[in-house]
Amino acid sequence: MKMIVGLGNPGILYKNTRHNIGFYFLDSFCKNNNISMKNRKFFGNYSITTIKNTKVLFLKPLKYINLSGEVIKKYCDFYKISIDDILIIHDDMDIEVGNIKLKASGSSAGHNGLKNIELCLNTKDYKRLKIGISKNKLIESKDYVLGKYSEEEKNIFENLENTINDIILDFLDLDFNILMSKYNINR
Repeated sequence: MKMIVGLGNPGILYKNTRHNIGFYFLDSFCKNNNISMKNRKFFGNYSITTIKNTKVLFLKPLKYINLSGEVIKKYCDFYKISIDDILIIHDDMDIEVGNIKLKASGSSAGHNGLKNIELCLNTKDYKRLKIGISKNKLIESKDYVLGKYSEEEKNIFENLENTINDIILDFLDLDFNILMSKYNINR
């Protein structure tokens, strides 16, 4: 079984914030593929379906992003999902808006949600789909990631939806090195 996780914070207060871009793209994929995320267990909204002959669990952790690793670990243990079969979709301030990067491992780069995932999974070796949100040197990082994205950013994210959809589908049956070669380009 594969697991696709979108990171974000629960609640209406955080809707349309840069930190919730993982939720945004997971919701977009599920909507485009008629997948309902109405199931709830272990502080997460989830759905299990079969796509391309692969069983897939889609997950939105409903604890704050800084505790998302706890939720992911529970799902991995309960459903016996290997760390190699997980893709985490999250925001990245070190990547320009409109760009994405697939990565097979690495540091959290200061992202507290990723730090918690590393702690709970006991490894830095898990696959990530990093969505660029850029930086704003005039605004403190915490305030920036928790801020609502602009109309211009929204348009950029909407233009990325098909690419993210394709990446998720390709993750189900392509080697991750091939996936990185195919999609790790600046847009």
